[in-house]
Amino acid sequence: MENNNIQMSPQTMQFVDAIKTCIGKYVDFNGRASRAEFWWFFLATFIVGCIPFVNFLSILLVVPYLAVSWRRMHDIGKGGGWWFINFIPVIGFIWFIVLAAKQGEPNANRFGDAPLK
Repeated sequence: MENNNIQMSPQTMQFVDAIKTCIGKYVDFNGRASRAEFWWFFLATFIVGCIPFVNFLSILLVVPYLAVSWRRMHDIGKGGGWWFINFIPVIGFIWFIVLAAKQGEPNANRFGDAPLK
């Protein structure tokens, strides 16, 4: 039986595309990152961090994670410096997650054109 409740746009970024984009923009703090791009990369870094004997790769993913987080803040119209809210214990991390989950601005903003969904 087909489930018609979930509709994905043909422009929705998929897991592999998000990983390629984030690794390709390793140190690019300019532009915008969609929710899908951020959350897929977040999932990938979480999985890598949980795998024994491979979690040392997490160190290599710190800069791309910071860059995609920075671009995610740009997508919602905030400066990338909002990422530093993570340093406030518990409340800051929760607030960052709320911001990262927020829908991006649909049109171009001061940080660039709207990314793929």
